[in-house]
Amino acid sequence: MDSPNSQPPGGASGPHRLTAVNPPTPSRDERAAGADGTSPLDVRLMAVMAAARYHGVELDREDLRFPAGEAPSPATLVEWVRGGGLWAKAARLRWRHLIGLESAGPVVLLLADGSAALMVRADPARNIVWLKDPTGAGETQGVAVDELRLAQVWTGETLLMRAERGSGLDSAPFTFGWIARMVLSEKRVLRDISIGSLVLSFLTIVPPLLTMVVIDKVITYQSFSTLAMMALILLGAAIYETYLSYARRQLILVIATRLDAKLGLHVFKRLLALPIDFFERTQAGAVMYQLHQVTKIRDFLTGRLLTTVLDSLTLLVLLPFLFWLNTTLTWLVVACAVLVAMIIMLFLPSVRRAYGHYQRAEIEKNTVLGETVHGIRTVKSLALEPQQREMWDRKVADAAGWRKAMGDASNWPQSLVIPFETMMNRGVLMIGAYLALTNGGVSSGALIAFMMLSGRVGQPLVSMAKLVEDVEEVRASVAMVSQILNNRPETTTPGAGLRPKFEGGVRFDKVSFTYPGSKNPALEDITFEIPAGTMLGVVGRSGSGKSTITRLLQGINREYEGYIKVDGNDLREINLAHLRRGFGVVLQENFLFRATIRENLIAGRPGLTLTDAVRAARLAGAEEFIERMPMGYETWIEEGSPNLSGGQRQRLAIARALIHDPRILILDEATSALDPESEALVNANIQRIAFGRTMVIVSHRLSSLVDCHQILVLDQGRVVDMAPHRELLERCAIYRALWQQQNRHMEGAKATPKPVLAQGD
Repeated sequence: MDSPNSQPPGGASGPHRLTAVNPPTPSRDERAAGADGTSPLDVRLMAVMAAARYHGVELDREDLRFPAGEAPSPATLVEWVRGGGLWAKAARLRWRHLIGLESAGPVVLLLADGSAALMVRADPARNIVWLKDPTGAGETQGVAVDELRLAQVWTGETLLMRAERGSGLDSAPFTFGWIARMVLSEKRVLRDISIGSLVLSFLTIVPPLLTMVVIDKVITYQSFSTLAMMALILLGAAIYETYLSYARRQLILVIATRLDAKLGLHVFKRLLALPIDFFERTQAGAVMYQLHQVTKIRDFLTGRLLTTVLDSLTLLVLLPFLFWLNTTLTWLVVACAVLVAMIIMLFLPSVRRAYGHYQRAEIEKNTVLGETVHGIRTVKSLALEPQQREMWDRKVADAAGWRKAMGDASNWPQSLVIPFETMMNRGVLMIGAYLALTNGGVSSGALIAFMMLSGRVGQPLVSMAKLVEDVEEVRASVAMVSQILNNRPETTTPGAGLRPKFEGGVRFDKVSFTYPGSKNPALEDITFEIPAGTMLGVVGRSGSGKSTITRLLQGINREYEGYIKVDGNDLREINLAHLRRGFGVVLQENFLFRATIRENLIAGRPGLTLTDAVRAARLAGAEEFIERMPMGYETWIEEGSPNLSGGQRQRLAIARALIHDPRILILDEATSALDPESEALVNANIQRIAFGRTMVIVSHRLSSLVDCHQILVLDQGRVVDMAPHRELLERCAIYRALWQQQNRHMEGAKATPKPVLAQGD
């Protein structure tokens, strides 16, 4: 990428520069495809990738998700760029904004025909910008274009990007401060809501003020003209207040929707970024309950907090007015509100402790529920209903007990504040009446006006005091959610790393690995190498490290010693998403989504069609049973795949792994749970599946590995031998022992003589 400050050939002036200012506008057909036949969509994506490359990030088109047959929207492109680790924003700019940009890199102009151009430099003095073709054709330094020419092909849609500065919201830890920053990011809407709230506060003074005038002036002096004028003022204020109230509620709805969406998107994105081993060591029920606390955070942000803060703005207007009406009564209201706050703060520690115990009890209860639902087949088959019911009863009783304790702890402050809240209403009336009778500086109209407004003042004061209790509960919810989201993600820079084209060569060089919390290494000084296109079998006793090799190869665990290389590239240097897209993986237990067979086969592969699904199913040996189903590839798979046999599920999993034609295919105990017939069908297709790709087959059934080019024998995390089947039978004692154990029945059949019928004398 050329520097945006680079000068075009010929310097700042010259005859050819004057010609470049007004280049001939290409026709629509010429813009529809590049000189080499590239489509406008390809040109647009190339422009975004080129701009990202300028900032040191290589975007992968596989990361871009958009409906087939449609052009990606600017928002989709922004998400694509942000996924690569850059800051990005879509904007609609005018010419004066574009010419005044002080860009630290190329700016992507999204053209009207669906393509794009790169603005590499602006020249405000001459009122031109320099555009570059993202395909690399034409001027190497770009072409100068003025406003008139650009307006014919550009409507203002622009994609801005730069390197991320500091710690953005996406990467910052999930804390109460993070939530505050997220709320403050909507400062424009918050400003409009605040202005509307202040205006409404002024309008709330009008009815009490008019009431005071009516009682003290109109009724006393029998002034009908004043009454008519007061009625008109009241009508106008009511209409304006209605409009402002509607507008404020709409703005509150907008900001609530935005915060809800931002919070939900962020939580799910961070959840998907967590490593697999986190989910393996954390109970699913606990994760679900802790993440469910996000709803409490959302309700607090968009409900109690926002309402209380906005109502508190009325104090800026109403308190001075109340002091003007009567200082004594105003101080009484403020004193009662302060006493309410002190009572709540006094009982806050006990409420906080009880709430913490209640949350932990709820986590344990939801863990039991999640395990029961997930393992319902085991519960039913082993008749474990009484044990599960007993465990559930204990957890429910524990949670109910702590809920009662929390209610008891909060019941006292709620009861003790009632007299002070009563004093703010009825007490003010009694004292105000006494002052009116004793000529204490308050008129009847002023007293009624004060009563009308004191509730509007007292309620925000009490709400602010009670808000402290809600804040503590939400703080506990934030802590629970942060226990999930603040775990270290798989990669801190998802867009970084190499994206080589895989051929399938794999090398382990002195690799050692120990699982977290374990003292014994799962792998110790492992070294082996296989060229591309090799069928490698991996065998060994239980716990020898077979599955660990496949986990390291997939990048699931990256805290290992030594080197793992794929086609000569260090595995740690390869982009993680690109690495896994280049692999096909079939496990012993494979999850099928609640969708059709076709949707399951092409899951996560935009642009693939039914033809691709049929090809993969045929290769995996799944086509014959799919076509026998009533709806074929549109057959609906229910949750848990109850309408499929184990062999059918496994063959669909193999077809799903083959859908994108991976260069490396991993079968980790893929046939161990199958019946003999299904295993035979899968094994019969292995040779056909293996053609042109590297296969790593982990299996404890050695009969399925006899055709492998090489078989790696492991024992206690170390390499014992590596050779074809026949050589291992001759020279590897461990392999020979495993083979004899599994084929003893065949040898016994050969050694046992055939039965002979007894002959009579």
